[in-house]
This record gives sequence, structure tokens and C-alpha cells, in this order.
Amino acid sequence: MENSHVTTLEIDLNAIDFNLNYFKSKLKKSTKVLVVVKAFGYGSDAQNIAKYLEPKVDCFAVAYTDEGIALRNAGVKTPILVLHPQKSNILKIIEYNLEANMYSVGILKSLLEIVNAEKLGHIPIHLKFNTGLNRLGFNKKDISEIVTLINNQDEVYIKSIFSHIAASEDLNERAFTIQQINDFKAIADELIPQLKNVPFKHMLNTSGIINYAEEAQFEMVRLGIGLYGFGNDKNETSKLKNVLTLKSVISQIHTIEKGESLGYNRSYIATSTTKTATIPIGHADGISRQFGKGVGFVYINNQKAPIIGNVCMDVIMVNITGIPCHEGDEVIIYKDQQHIEDLSKSTNTIPYELLTAISQRVKRVLKKC
Repeated sequence: MENSHVTTLEIDLNAIDFNLNYFKSKLKKSTKVLVVVKAFGYGSDAQNIAKYLEPKVDCFAVAYTDEGIALRNAGVKTPILVLHPQKSNILKIIEYNLEANMYSVGILKSLLEIVNAEKLGHIPIHLKFNTGLNRLGFNKKDISEIVTLINNQDEVYIKSIFSHIAASEDLNERAFTIQQINDFKAIADELIPQLKNVPFKHMLNTSGIINYAEEAQFEMVRLGIGLYGFGNDKNETSKLKNVLTLKSVISQIHTIEKGESLGYNRSYIATSTTKTATIPIGHADGISRQFGKGVGFVYINNQKAPIIGNVCMDVIMVNITGIPCHEGDEVIIYKDQQHIEDLSKSTNTIPYELLTAISQRVKRVLKKC
């Protein structure tokens, strides 16, 4: 069914190219690039972005099995790493030629049991080691059991080992990060000589590429939020191009007089004659209720229009007093990285949350000159 929602998320493929090449410029030519397209491509369009980038990168990563299946169904043939598989999804992962991250002895044993029971073979897996993030991952003490389990069979092989830096964007935590990197190197030095094959290594995310390419580039890096125009640092973000622009239109204009109210719970009371515009996007589309009551703002004809009253499920209302505009005029909900950064700070969150919250009912539009 065609999406006829007038609210659209424009995705600039030229900007994606620019950002990818910016990060590649920080790497050796031999270094592989994995692009993270989990959470609908950070709220954008995972399938179309993956299809577009497929000739330009080496691998994709998703959080969950269904995300990987969606990419396969869209025709993506490049390797896809599933970062958080569950036992119940292992057969699906194998059926769709996805690659599972093993993060505990328990999940590794489950996979081996299933592979042996189904008489499957030559299945690539990846091992994640915890070096300080304390989220998912094997510990160094698990190496002996991993080696025993892997070397006692021929159906499964380790394609890569990796870890995740906890604070790659925070240079005040450099000592901690260097310790993480050294711990991962020690794990690799102990594990790899005991294996039948030599897996490649990866540890760096977007901020890691920026700050630790010299110390921990290894054979591959994982590019996430940076692809979409954010460097987790004001200076780095300024060097990237904006990828995502969220747009809508003015549905209706009202004039309310002093003392009149607007919206649910009468949360806005006009202190003078006020012109307002109603826009078809609400918290069901990813515009948090926290942006109501003057916290958030949109752009209409290049002028800021504050969101007033409570954000509704399907609409917001903004103050357009003094802004020349008409019903049907374009409204920019998310203009650029700085706009998104400002909105994030005003609600004590980060751009990741704003972007991944954009509802799938918002129409996606790809742009390329």
C-alpha cells in the first residue's frame, strides 16, 4: 500500500556518500567497513540505504534477526551480522544466511546443538568480548571453554572477534578506553593462536574511528551514527553532511484571542492575540511530548515557530505569530544536525533517540542529485 502521509523524511544519499568517504579517509585502504543499519537505519530506511551502500562497504550489522531478514528480503546479499541473536532465532539466522554474534557460553552451546542436530555445516559466527561496557560479551576467562567447544567440531568457524568501547567520544575517559583496547588485544593474543583459523578483529564505532584509529583500527571498523551525519562531537559533526530532513505542511491556521486556550488540558493560554498552525505530526510519529509547551520548535519560511500546548498523538500546534505563511506551506520539523542537537539537549537526550523514534508511518523519500 502506498504511503500517502504528507509528513516525509527526506534521506540525502549524496550526504551518505560524503559521510562514508569522510570516515574512510581516516582509515587504511585495507580496513573493512561495516555499516550499522539497526533500528531501521537509525530511524531512516535500512533496506534502501543498505541496497545503495552494498557495493561500497563490506558488511552490515543489525540488532535483531528480523532486521536482517528484512534486508535479505529486500535483496541485500552482503554479509549481515546479527548483534543480539536469541536461541529461538538461530535456525532463522542460518536459513537467511545471516551471521550470529555469540556473546556467552550459553548461546554458543545452543547454536552448536542446533547446528549438529540439523546436520548443518560451515556456519560463520562472531565472538563478542566484554572489555568494560558490561552489556553483552564473553569474558577472558571463557577462552578455554570457547576453544574446546569450537575445536571439537567442524560445522562452525569463528569469522571475527570484537568488542565495544564504552566511552569512545569522551576523551576524559581516554585511559579507560586504552585499557579496553589493551584488554581486547590480550584476549585476541590468547585466543587466536588456539583456533583452527584466523578471525579478523574489530572494535571501533563512529567515535572510535575519530579518536582511536591509530590504536585500534584492526581489520574492520563499525560505522553507525556517523554515516547519518553525527560525529558525537561538535567539530566532527560540522565536517559531516546532513542526511535526514523531516518535513510536513500546515494543515490549518487559527487565530486565538487573549485568554483562549489551545490543545489538550488547555495547556496553552494565549496572553495576547496569537496565530497558530496545526501540523500533521505527533508523538505517534516520534515527536516526544517533551517538545510541547514551548520546548521544541520547527522552521516555517526559515523562521522558528515554537511548539505550544501539548504534543498530540497525530498533530502539533505551533505559534506562527509574525511569520508570513499559509495553509499548505512547508514545515521543517528536523532541519539539520544542529536543529536535532538543540532539540536533544532541550529534552536531556541524544540525537540517536530522536532519529530512531521517527515512526514508520512517516513517508521516506530518497534524494540523490
